[in-house]
Amino acid sequence: MKKVVYVKNVAIGSGKIKLQSMTNTQTSDVKATLSQILALKKAGADMVRVSIPDLDSAMAIKELIKCGVPIIGDIHYSHKAALVAIENGIDKIRINPGNMSPESIKQVVLACKERNIPIRVGINKGSVKGKPTPKELAMLALDNAKLIEDIGYDNLVLAVKSSNVEETVRSYRCLANMCNYPLHIGLTEAGTANTGIIKSAIAIGSLILGGIGDTVRVSLAGDPVREIYAAKKILRACGIDKNYVEVIACPTCARTSIEVEEIASRLEELTKDIEKPIKIAVMGCVVNGIGESKDASFGIAGGKTKSALFVKGKLVEEIENEKIFDKLMELVKNCDD
Repeated sequence: MKKVVYVKNVAIGSGKIKLQSMTNTQTSDVKATLSQILALKKAGADMVRVSIPDLDSAMAIKELIKCGVPIIGDIHYSHKAALVAIENGIDKIRINPGNMSPESIKQVVLACKERNIPIRVGINKGSVKGKPTPKELAMLALDNAKLIEDIGYDNLVLAVKSSNVEETVRSYRCLANMCNYPLHIGLTEAGTANTGIIKSAIAIGSLILGGIGDTVRVSLAGDPVREIYAAKKILRACGIDKNYVEVIACPTCARTSIEVEEIASRLEELTKDIEKPIKIAVMGCVVNGIGESKDASFGIAGGKTKSALFVKGKLVEEIENEKIFDKLMELVKNCDD
């Protein structure tokens, strides 16, 4: 049976995949960091990680935890900063044991044990000497977990990441077969949004469809809020999250009679935070549009001046093309499903 780890009131390993991201502000700048944490929460983050490179950042935790969002401290090298963060109420810490001495690790683990604060053992291939195979990377995570277990603590979450899609997937598959700890999954150093989302979707999606993964971070350069929306889209594409507005659209061709891309894009943007199981079909013509629209909660099959509007598979009326967007938004807002 998989172990369940609680980060404040958020359960990792309980069945529902939890989303997280990481701030890119200076953590010691409480105002800026808090603003980003709240933006991530609004986007759908269950937890937020902050970097703790120094004691000032560790001291800031006392204020940041007041926001109500579980806060994870990212620790490298400085066990003293970890101890201060723990004293100030951090909800979880992430360490790479290879960056600390055995004695430093012991002090951090004992401090976490005293307060029952979970630890993520995060192993990134880029921070490991040599060129470990996926199995060796998984074994390294387990070896480091064993170090903590030997100190008498097992409130752990494990992660093994690479910037390579195949290596990441294979590493996690190995790890999942060798332990019952909850797994934090993601692709490290994925890149900018353009390429990073695609790489992350392949890696994370492959793992989720294989039943692997308890908490997810999509790592992208830039605004971290995009990471949460990307993660939500991956879960939705995998069929994990069905409580959202799905907009489908035809690829367009010479028969297209309406502005399919413009309408669909606007609908996606304005409905991205609506939690209702709704499917909207925006189809450019009647050739395939009628059939596709019938499978949706609401659908449009484009015509030259007027388009066919379908509601739950039934043709209800024809509406003028310039009124399509407003009509669809009205239907979404008034939908009780």
